[in-house]
Amino acid sequence: MDIAVSVSNLEKRFGDFIAVNKINFEVKQGEIFGFLGPNGAGKSTTIRMLCGIISPTSGTGHVGGFDITKEQHKIKEHIGYMSQKFSLYNDLTVEENINFYSGIYKIPKSEKPERLEKVIHAAGLEGMGSRLTSTLAGGWKQRLALGCALLHKPKIIFLDEPTSGVDPITRASFWDTIKRLAEMGMTVFITTHYMDEAENTNRMVLIYHGTIIAMGTPSEMKTKYMANEVLDITVPDSQNWLERVSKIPSVKEAALFGANIHAVVYDSNKAKPAIEQFFKAEGIKMYRIDKILPSLEDVFVSLIENYDKTEPKKN
Repeated sequence: MDIAVSVSNLEKRFGDFIAVNKINFEVKQGEIFGFLGPNGAGKSTTIRMLCGIISPTSGTGHVGGFDITKEQHKIKEHIGYMSQKFSLYNDLTVEENINFYSGIYKIPKSEKPERLEKVIHAAGLEGMGSRLTSTLAGGWKQRLALGCALLHKPKIIFLDEPTSGVDPITRASFWDTIKRLAEMGMTVFITTHYMDEAENTNRMVLIYHGTIIAMGTPSEMKTKYMANEVLDITVPDSQNWLERVSKIPSVKEAALFGANIHAVVYDSNKAKPAIEQFFKAEGIKMYRIDKILPSLEDVFVSLIENYDKTEPKKN
C-alpha cells in the first residue's frame, strides 16, 4: 500500500518506433521522484500513459492503485498535472481560472471559497484575484498553475519541467512548495533538465532512447554509476580545447561544464600530468586542473555517452 506508482515492462510503440522500451520502476508514497532524460527520451510518453491519456502497447502500470489501461478515469480523479507550457486561460482573471478548474474537478460549491483562498495564498497572489492572468509574470503564472493542479487535493502530482524558464528565486520557491507537499504525504513525480534541482529528489531514473539506464538516489547515482574520476579544467577558450582534451589517451570523455571542461578520467594521477603536458606543449600557461566530486550532470553525460558507444544500433 506504500507504492504510489508502479510499472512493469511498460512499452509504447508508434508503428516501428519504440518510444518507451519495457521499463520498470516503483514510486513510494510521499516520495519526490525524478524522471530525467534529454528531449525525445520517452519522458512525456511515459507520463501520458501514467495519467491515462494514452494506452501502452504492452506491459502494466498502476497509479494510486488504479490500472492505467482499465481505470483511466479513476486515475484522473486522484492525480494533479502541471505541464511546462502554461495551461490556464490568459483571458480570465486569477479567480476566474481557479473557479473554472474548481468546476472541472467537481469541487462542492460549499468548499470552493476556501479552496480559492488557499490557492491565492499558496501562490502568493493576495490582492491580485481580479487581475487578468495574461498580465502576470511567468513565475506567478506557474505558481497559479500549480495551485490549480492541487485544487482537488490529489494524492499524486505529475510536474513536467515546472520551473523551466522561471528565475532562480521562483525556482527555489517552487522547490520549497514541492518539499512541503511531500512532507504532507503527497507523491511528486517530476521531470526537470536542471541537474541542481534533481539533487532535491529522493530517487530518480535516467531514461534514454526509451530505456531506463540508471536508477537510484542522487548519492547512489554519483557512486554506483560513476566509477571513474572527474577533473575540472579551467582554461581560456575552453570550447576550442574540448575535442583535443577528449582525445588525450588517459581521458575517457570530456564535456563543457559552464565555462570549464569536466574530464572523466581513468586515473587522475596519470591524467592530470598528461593534460598539463599537453597544455605546455601547446604554449598554454593560464590553466588550472582540479580533481572534484562528480556532479549529476557529469554522471548523466557519462552514462549517455557509454550507452551510445555500446548500443549504437538504437541511435
